[in-house]
Amino acid sequence: MRVRNGMRAGLGLAGVVAVIGLSSACATRDDSEEAAAVFAQPAEARAEITASTRAAAGEYGVNPRLLRRFKPSRTVIAAEGETIPPARVELGRLLFHEPRISRDGSVSCSSCHALDRYGVDGLPTSRGYQGQTGARNAPTVYHAAGNFQQFWDGRAASIEDQALGPILNPIEMAAPNGEYVVRTLATMPEYVRSFSEAFPDDPQPLTFANVGKAIGAFERNLTTRSRWDDYLEGKGDALTAKEIKGLREFTNLGCVVCHTGELLGASMFEKAGAVEAWPNQADQGRFQVTHLPGDRMMFKVPTLRNVAQTGPYFHDGSVPTLDRAVSVMARHQLGLELSRAEIDALVAWLGSLTGSLPERYLQPPTLPPNPGAALEPSAGSTGTRTASLGQVTAPLGR
Repeated sequence: MRVRNGMRAGLGLAGVVAVIGLSSACATRDDSEEAAAVFAQPAEARAEITASTRAAAGEYGVNPRLLRRFKPSRTVIAAEGETIPPARVELGRLLFHEPRISRDGSVSCSSCHALDRYGVDGLPTSRGYQGQTGARNAPTVYHAAGNFQQFWDGRAASIEDQALGPILNPIEMAAPNGEYVVRTLATMPEYVRSFSEAFPDDPQPLTFANVGKAIGAFERNLTTRSRWDDYLEGKGDALTAKEIKGLREFTNLGCVVCHTGELLGASMFEKAGAVEAWPNQADQGRFQVTHLPGDRMMFKVPTLRNVAQTGPYFHDGSVPTLDRAVSVMARHQLGLELSRAEIDALVAWLGSLTGSLPERYLQPPTLPPNPGAALEPSAGSTGTRTASLGQVTAPLGR
């Protein structure tokens, strides 16, 4: 590891902490000091982890205080004590795979979030209505319900809100409005019955808002567990020696500052290009929602769960491979050039975050029978309106 172009030369500890975003907003003071301590020496002295550092790193080879910043995955992502009705989950599963609520009956949530491919489609940016593509990469739907905000720019507060956005987005599913979606579903008796069973206390069960609630209920069950979870629960031999070395690199470099918690991310916004400017400045991220200067190039930090399976990477889908993504992050976020050995170790540990997919959801369900010809959009609909929920004027998607 070397400091890129002397970018950190002369930075005191406070300067380094500011660069990587190590503040009370995303870490406790004690944890911040533990993570930041590795930067207290000159950059050259940090190039390798010394034997004395390893000896003090704790039983499993990493600082136990930092290890406590992570949590094992939940099976269902819901508020404590909340029980999601099974009928609502099953309805959401149908709607997740339902293309007939799109403008031309060809696009569903699963078109861009293939559940047997770790919730992505493997494209830099997904194809939607009439083959249109947006400017942002479709992130994985697995564990998405646990994100602190939804979409790369955080414009939706919950997974239930997020579920409605792509349905109305003109370059994704392009439904002209919520009424069109409700009218389409109302032509199918099985859906009418399913909404009544899923929302028994609602006087009007089949509503556009309940479409989002049902899809959200299903997505709250889309989780995976990996060897990483076994490790966090005390199984010290769940990770290989190389993976533990990668974990040490991860914590020592300061990556844990942003990629922490149950999802190893998805709990804060961060500037793309914190140290060295991000090469693609066309998408200004959260700024396009808030119009606040401080939000330029701010994007939600993505989860690292299943990251080895969810390329291409970053909000613009610009990097095809994980090892390259690690190198890009070190360069633009930390101002470092990592060695091949460091990158390999990090990639090995990131591979341990790959979980087992839920078999019961990998095969698409049988959808209700088609009632006949697809409905035409209501008179006056142009199909170019953007979604509600704070959708930005330009239809970036995601």
